Amino acid sequence: MAIEYLTFKEAMKYLGMKSPITLRSYIDAGLPVIEVGKSKKISKSDIDEFMSKHKRTAQHETTI
Repeated sequence: MAIEYLTFKEAMKYLGMKSPITLRSYIDAGLPVIEVGKSKKISKSDIDEFMSKHKRTAQHETTI
């Protein structure tokens, strides 16, 4: 299985994001980034794993 590395722009598209600020918040929350010199990439499998670890079931509150 080949690992696919994405630029930040490609990662944002893959995640359906429009703001780099949102991607930065994911990175701050633990999304791994590969840095070599000035190049920064994100592994597609790391994105999938990060999203799985942060998956929650929606809780609905009812008011009577």
